[in-house]
Amino acid sequence: MQMEPAAPGATLTSTGPPEPAGPHPAATSPPRGENALARVHLMADAGSFEEFGGQARHRATAFGMAARRPAGDGVVTGAARVDGRPVGLYAQDPSVMGGSLGETHASKIARVLDYAERVRAPAIGLLDSGGARIQEGVAALDGYGEIFRRNVRLSGRVPQISVVLGSCAGGAVYSPALTDIVIMTENAHMFLTGPRVLLAVTHEDVTPGELGGAAVHGEVSGVAHLVAGSTRHALELARRVLSYLPGSCWEPPPIAPPAAADPMPDVPANPRLAFDVRPVVRGVLDSGSFLELQPRFARNIVVGFGRIEGRAVGVVANQPLHRAGTLDIAASEKAARFVRLCDAFGLPLVTLVDTPGFLPGTAQERGGVIRKGAKLLYAFAEATVPRITVVLRKAFGGAYIVMNSRSLGADAVFCWPGAELAVMGAEGAVDVIHRRELEREPGRREELIGRYRAEAMAPHVAAERLSVDEVIVPHQTRETVASALRLLAGAARTGFRHDNLPQ
Repeated sequence: MQMEPAAPGATLTSTGPPEPAGPHPAATSPPRGENALARVHLMADAGSFEEFGGQARHRATAFGMAARRPAGDGVVTGAARVDGRPVGLYAQDPSVMGGSLGETHASKIARVLDYAERVRAPAIGLLDSGGARIQEGVAALDGYGEIFRRNVRLSGRVPQISVVLGSCAGGAVYSPALTDIVIMTENAHMFLTGPRVLLAVTHEDVTPGELGGAAVHGEVSGVAHLVAGSTRHALELARRVLSYLPGSCWEPPPIAPPAAADPMPDVPANPRLAFDVRPVVRGVLDSGSFLELQPRFARNIVVGFGRIEGRAVGVVANQPLHRAGTLDIAASEKAARFVRLCDAFGLPLVTLVDTPGFLPGTAQERGGVIRKGAKLLYAFAEATVPRITVVLRKAFGGAYIVMNSRSLGADAVFCWPGAELAVMGAEGAVDVIHRRELEREPGRREELIGRYRAEAMAPHVAAERLSVDEVIVPHQTRETVASALRLLAGAARTGFRHDNLPQ
């Protein structure tokens, strides 16, 4: 499958903290009155869209609704093709009663999701809705329930992508949260309770952007996986996400033309020195294939799609550039859901490890880091797709186990020559093991640290007990990982594994 080019100005394969994407030079949002249909045609292959229920109208009569019965009821729904592959597609129209959802509106969306389930095709929602239609009361709320039930039923079975193109409030935000990938434009908003209600109830005065803008959900909450500079850019991102995913869990992921990897960068040998792990990721993947998800959220871990020899993979990598690559609550949840997404849809997992452990502190402990860290542990242990791990410089303590270790079921584990694998760093270990000796002879500390590194942390120690398969030099990483994945090709299985529960 041909990959869509990145929109100019968009940071898709970042070399550093991504800059906000600028507007696409050829794309501004369609005129207000034709948003929904124009957006559908931007998303779908030319001439491929077949509409469902174009003449459907609501049945409400109270509050003057009998005189306001627009055809389609504020949502365009149907089947289409994206890069030649079938999808179910719907787009809410904010120019029709604010894109609000009533009974008929919901039934049309439910039909799209039923179609996606029936034909085993991805479901794509283009969202721009003020929430439940107040005039329809409980019928609107029941409509949301019907959609949510289908989102859950499809979870892990067909990919579900939500593209938020305007303001979504109340029930309108729960469906995106249940889907696999959420893409927002820079001017979009998502919140359960809007600013006016918030001001009335809590006296908190905030703007829509401060409450639920793309910056909030891209950097703080982690709800948005990708943020786009324009409608067209957002739809291009949705198309690109689809290029890595199969139509359903019963199909293998699509294959693209292979490409060579970028050169492997030099990494500081001193494990205390920070470096950006993303060039290392690109030194393993086919050039230009890395699509990082949630790049501004939980930046101490990097996750994203890529390809190795044309085949789609998921990558999880500690990021020493932020919080020294430690695992914390946000990083654990971010990585856990990504691992489950990849496993659900058959993408092999490549894990690059460089972590001193879990982030210590009362805030983490009180916030439930034990429970949240266990989510990542569970996700890796549960995964059945081929799983490759490379330890770059260090892997200590519980984080060593959690980051796809051999004991959790990794198919192959490699490490670089200077890597250290242990319960903790040498300094802390020596202070515990040799406490009494150091009280008598404090000058021996450096000697004891060196001995501990050689006898307990060196790669050959882990290799001798098969915790590591081979010690490899950095420039061999790409070929070693690619070779391991070729050997594991027969382990790939299609079929339903599990859902993709929101974290």
